[in-house]
Amino acid sequence: MARRVVVTGVGLVSSLGVGTEETWQGLLAARSGISPIQGFDATAFASRIAGEVKVFDPLQFIEKKEVKKMARFMHFAIAASDFAMAESGLKITADNAEQVGVYIGSGIGGFEVIEREHQTLLERGPNRISPFFIPAVIVNLASGYVSIRTGAKGPNSATATACTTSAHSIGDSFRLIQHGYADAMICGGAEAAITPMGVGGFAAMRALSTRNHEPERASRPWDKDRDGFVVGEGAGILVLEELDHALVRGAKILAEVCGYGMSGDAYHITSPSEDGDGAFRVMRNALRDAKLEPAAIDYINAHGTSTPIGDQIESRAIRRCFGEHANAVAVSSTKSMTGHLLGGAGGLEAGITVLAIRDQIAPPTANHDTPGQDCDLDYVPNKARPMKIDCALSNSFGFGGTNGSLIFRRYH
Repeated sequence: MARRVVVTGVGLVSSLGVGTEETWQGLLAARSGISPIQGFDATAFASRIAGEVKVFDPLQFIEKKEVKKMARFMHFAIAASDFAMAESGLKITADNAEQVGVYIGSGIGGFEVIEREHQTLLERGPNRISPFFIPAVIVNLASGYVSIRTGAKGPNSATATACTTSAHSIGDSFRLIQHGYADAMICGGAEAAITPMGVGGFAAMRALSTRNHEPERASRPWDKDRDGFVVGEGAGILVLEELDHALVRGAKILAEVCGYGMSGDAYHITSPSEDGDGAFRVMRNALRDAKLEPAAIDYINAHGTSTPIGDQIESRAIRRCFGEHANAVAVSSTKSMTGHLLGGAGGLEAGITVLAIRDQIAPPTANHDTPGQDCDLDYVPNKARPMKIDCALSNSFGFGGTNGSLIFRRYH
């Protein structure tokens, strides 16, 4: 029989703040973390706005000599892991170290280090490339560093499944605990792709909003004037534990993980099919895994990127999956305030979903003024909503047609 899995810690780093409660309170206030790009000169770029983590000092979390050995996404992952572990109160000792694992992913990894060291190669030659270059860019080194820092010797892995990365990290960790491979997992994802190549590449695909004159209003999921997503950065990390493991040590349980779905579109590398079949099937699979009927879901933290096609298709998929209940479920996209964290999005949004259950408040979709075509659900427009949330679902969809859905419920 599969073991029950609960959430005992949430750690968030986003453009709304460095810390879980800072991010959460910003969301509840419908505050935008999106602003003109400060990290590089974006004057020549079509899209010049992003959800940057503005006040972040890695020295608050990492020794000075270690900071330069890591990419920025690793800094975020370590900070968010520290927050999650502090809230959880989980202590890793010689007795339990082999039963605590780390599973933190990133969609892109150390993009800014690749750009910097490539410039060094061109300007100064191969002998001047940093000896820290390779370990600073590899996706799984976030998990590696967190493992070393915490002493967790259990399963150690990482996903790199585009924008579904950290949803898969959390879902896979859920499975590892369910089936006895670990008693606890530190899991989620981090991303730091607000770089010239990152922003320039997405802009070249015409995927980004160009509402540069109103950055705080640029991410507007399901609104008729949406014109693309806004790149964000940060991290979302959860501490998952087997239920009895958490109860024995007297941990505060924030929510229970009860369902995990995966699916593949098998359609196109960057676009979902018009009928939203992959999104429909991943939600259906998560509901089946949780042994829940669609009517059990009170709130959905949607993928909701603010792209013209993607938002419309996710809405269609929700209607198909939830039937008549689609009119009763609250659906919001917190990317409207944080920007899109790419590989870190699922971790951030899973954490937000847990907090929504904890506080019984659905965070809003900011900038939702006039619904777009085929966007006819309850998107919790512009204002947080106190409501009963017993079960909630978090969606993540990625390039390559890779999808993940997580279901959380109140612990009883």
